[in-house]
Amino acid sequence: MPKIVHRVCCGIDVHKKFVVACIATTNDQLVTTYSRQRHFSTFTKDLRLLSEWLAENNCKDVCMESTGKYWIPVFNVLEHTCDCVLAHPKYAKAIKGKKTDKRDAKWIADIFKHDLIVGSFIPPPEVRQLRDLIRYHTKLTSYMTGEKNRAQNCFTVSNIKLDDVFSDVFGKAASAITARLLENNEPFDVTPYLTKNIKASPEEIQAAVDGEICAEQAEKLRIIRSHMESLELCKANLESAILTIAKPFMPQINLILTVPGVKTFSAMAIIGEIGADMSVFETSRHLCSWAGLTPQNDQSAGKKKTTRISRAGVYIKPLLVQCANAAIRCNDNPEIANRYNAVKKRRGHKKAIIAIARMLLTAIYNILKKNEPYNAELYRVSDKTPVQRVVTVEQAVFILQRQGYLVADSP
Repeated sequence: MPKIVHRVCCGIDVHKKFVVACIATTNDQLVTTYSRQRHFSTFTKDLRLLSEWLAENNCKDVCMESTGKYWIPVFNVLEHTCDCVLAHPKYAKAIKGKKTDKRDAKWIADIFKHDLIVGSFIPPPEVRQLRDLIRYHTKLTSYMTGEKNRAQNCFTVSNIKLDDVFSDVFGKAASAITARLLENNEPFDVTPYLTKNIKASPEEIQAAVDGEICAEQAEKLRIIRSHMESLELCKANLESAILTIAKPFMPQINLILTVPGVKTFSAMAIIGEIGADMSVFETSRHLCSWAGLTPQNDQSAGKKKTTRISRAGVYIKPLLVQCANAAIRCNDNPEIANRYNAVKKRRGHKKAIIAIARMLLTAIYNILKKNEPYNAELYRVSDKTPVQRVVTVEQAVFILQRQGYLVADSP
């Protein structure tokens, strides 16, 4: 019989409008009794009643299934009075064909009392708020990129080739020329709008704007530019709020800034994703696996089906990949470039970048755990070429014989 870890625990099946809770109580004779399943709405008043009901039954351990965003209000109310465990749906899925809301709650309580559910990492409230704002900032950046692509489509269908003569179509000179095109679609001289750092000649730029924007495309482009200005204002206000929330974590952020390729906003984003307390992760390997930077284990009958990295870490993984791309170009840290080049020769660029991202995350884990800055010497010691070992004649003969060769004395 599996060992019972939680003598009194509760399983909660979470839905959008209501939750179903079931308390499992195990006595000294290891006999488990289940309470009558109770329904509670997801209004704050009923969630407080749920907390009071758990307290009346002396239940401190609660397990719930991760269901979209609907678990967050329940978690926010119960985390002050209970030890809440959030389970991934694949660990708490009930048997097919015998699945109801009441049975789901009982099943979650039954497997949780045996400690058969692996809880998800939930950071403290202040870190969760920082994470939410930074992820919103990422979404705004994606919206901005989408609007830039739509603006470029307007230029393309209007036969205006600004992207051929400007490295940044939304830079100062290109934006001034675009504004002039929207004011009046008649031919004009581009020379007054050019700056000193433009590589293309005035003649090439003049030929690039020799197109015609119809009224519909011009109106679309005006709306896009207006939306981009609004997004820039939103991002500026959001960055101010992020800096305010991140102030308590400035010591940890300053430590992460010592890692090659990591800038201020990236450091705040990393803190928002993994938090500042590394005791929640057993080892650096556990953290890298949580971030989706380690190969999968998918083996059956002695055959490995795949070793691809998982889909986990949808926010922190792209961020670390960007930092890795910056780190391999940093001349002050050759140990990272050497590691990248060594892996790239064998496995290619993409796997080498993932290896560097995992290397950076491992360094961040140890930096936060030991409260020490990045130390490049630890990598450079292991990066040294090993000393060539001298092999004697007897050792060479033994090696050849072990490989199946017949060694005889020369006449």
